[in-house]
Amino acid sequence: MRIIFMGTPDFAVPTLEALVAAGHEVVAAYSQPPRPAGRGKKLQPSPVHLAAEALGIEVRTPVSLRGDDEQGAFAALGADIAVVAAYGLILPQAVLSAPRLGCLNVHGSLLPRWRGAAPVQRAILAGDETTGVTIMQMERGLDTGPMLATVETPVDGKTAGALTAELAAKGAALMVTVLADLPANPAVVQPEVGVTYAHKIDKAESRLDFSRSADDVERQVRAFAPVPGAFFELEGERYRVLAVEVVSGAGAPGVTLDDGLKIACASGAVRPTLIQRAGRPAMDAGALLRGRPITAGTCVG
Repeated sequence: MRIIFMGTPDFAVPTLEALVAAGHEVVAAYSQPPRPAGRGKKLQPSPVHLAAEALGIEVRTPVSLRGDDEQGAFAALGADIAVVAAYGLILPQAVLSAPRLGCLNVHGSLLPRWRGAAPVQRAILAGDETTGVTIMQMERGLDTGPMLATVETPVDGKTAGALTAELAAKGAALMVTVLADLPANPAVVQPEVGVTYAHKIDKAESRLDFSRSADDVERQVRAFAPVPGAFFELEGERYRVLAVEVVSGAGAPGVTLDDGLKIACASGAVRPTLIQRAGRPAMDAGALLRGRPITAGTCVG
């Protein structure tokens, strides 16, 4: 097929590469404009931008698709279909309708659960046992379009980083399968029961909340690993917690119960196993404590 690809983060790259490997003609890749990044705040192209350039595909980075000129340029590509994966811009109806077969989206949840911007993190925070990927026909509503195919996977203690990478690979393979035989994958209207919304993550949510259960805190750590990283503060310094184990223990929430960084929660306790101080590499808790002891009775909440 003659395809327009639209995506921005790492999640979208496997789908772009899979489309090319399957022999489709990707006539252009749309991605978010380069953003300032790093200490020098130099403009950094998105992962999709870089991947498309490496594949010799024209990259377009409009700030918006609402203007007549951008919509005309999109339609002029004469695409059979547009494939979208975490693009990050609203697609006006003129764009949705331009390709002959419309626009298909790779969404990182089992719709209608977790429509919206952060389905992987929300699934982990909610304690979902399974999640997956849905291939969806796009319409103007937020992830409301009919579904063509799904694939499931267990959450099974994975971090957001690991689960996102897994879903990206599964979504890429599923999209290729769907495009290979569209009549075999008819669109089915989403059920009205079970709709939930995966609202965008607020940075404040990554502060560890020890007033919740130890299981909730462990899920919070996994949901924000590796970025932005769940954290606690001690004496004005931020400590990013990248992995914890749930352990037995009871005490005032947010107070350490021993010299090994066991931290009490509303019920149970957690012990960080991988932690990072500002400006330093991640290390196991033992290495941290040898250089920076944190004694029993310390409040880290």
